[in-house]
Amino acid sequence: MAQLTDDCFAFSGPLLPLQEMERLIAERIVPVNDTERVPLRSARGRVSAADVLAPGDLPPFDNSAVDGYAVRHGDLALDGDTRLAITGRLQAGARADMALGSGQAIRIFTGAAMPAGADTVFMQEDVALDGDNVIVPKGLRLGSNRRRAGEDVPAGRLVLPAGTVLEAQHIALLAALGLTDIAVRRRLKVAIFSTGDEVVEPGSQRGAAAIYDANRYLLGALLERLGVVVTDLGILADEPGELARALAKAAAWHDLVITSGGVSTGEADHVRGAVERIGSLTFWRVAIKPGRPVAMGVIRAAARKDRAAHSGAAFVGLPGNPVAVFVTFVRVVKPLLLQLGGARPQRLTPLPVRAAFAYKKKKDRREYVRVALRIGVDGEVEAIKHPQDGAGILTSLTETDGLLEFPEDVTSIAPGDRVGFLSYAALMG
Repeated sequence: MAQLTDDCFAFSGPLLPLQEMERLIAERIVPVNDTERVPLRSARGRVSAADVLAPGDLPPFDNSAVDGYAVRHGDLALDGDTRLAITGRLQAGARADMALGSGQAIRIFTGAAMPAGADTVFMQEDVALDGDNVIVPKGLRLGSNRRRAGEDVPAGRLVLPAGTVLEAQHIALLAALGLTDIAVRRRLKVAIFSTGDEVVEPGSQRGAAAIYDANRYLLGALLERLGVVVTDLGILADEPGELARALAKAAAWHDLVITSGGVSTGEADHVRGAVERIGSLTFWRVAIKPGRPVAMGVIRAAARKDRAAHSGAAFVGLPGNPVAVFVTFVRVVKPLLLQLGGARPQRLTPLPVRAAFAYKKKKDRREYVRVALRIGVDGEVEAIKHPQDGAGILTSLTETDGLLEFPEDVTSIAPGDRVGFLSYAALMG
């Protein structure tokens, strides 16, 4: 169960800075403890549960980096070409039990083990052949084109620290070291709800004042990218008692419960009240645009006979507008999930681009502006703001490439200013 308290922030207090929110998540969310071993082929997206040390050298032996001729550097003339007798041939995978004598060369191929006595390899395109001899030029440095045993990873070195989110490159490294499986944290279980009497399921009959629910589909797709197990629990009506019962029931079987809508200050926004009945909120307003009404806390689980059920779950309440859902997911929910899943924090690094528009914002608030990228006439990458700002404009996500991040102390942007760009791929993970 996530360990959270609400002793720092009153609902009437100032907006919570994004940096302070990140600190709260790091301090108050306790990662899940359960681990399992999985084969490498099933490990992508999982979080390593323990440090992984190299069981041996990589590469495991000295080998050639090119197709060419293995020689002894001491045999080479300093002031001209050297003629060497070709005395053997070594292909990758062949036993390197032949030795290289003085004045000799061995034909060798990429990946083949270096023969005893050889310390340098000439590329085949740099030499000339003369019958059973090879003529090599002067000037090649000692050790050229030779890969030493352990030059990539020496035996015993830490290759993957605990908390690594495993991607293809990590799995390749483990396989190259001869490993077949790895200990990982168990997958997180996340339940998602939408709230609101005006929200209906896509494909169903839609009343004149109703809208189709896009938020659960957005959240489900974002969560699946992060490798969690998602339970879609549908749409909840705006009724406090029903909301509280549904949230408590979901908390019995999940690590995190996410809702969208109903966490603002309107008379029909009942999610915050429902959470307070069955748990506690740590914060519910963050200094971020779009997405200010976002809440985090803990909800107690409904009583169950099955002892395997959780005693409670972390809770995040997101705004109702889909663009605000996206922004708060990547900037609030994703860091929480990484912490809850035992992953090391992943720092976003905005890439500098040139603004092609003017913009003004409030101080002490982090803002994210949807932009498309283009190449300017001078070859510089510049950002074009989407013409519609509304947090309900889904096409502002589909017609752009990412977000510009404007820090709290920035109040205005002018055309030509350098600004920080975050691609959607980097944000979603």
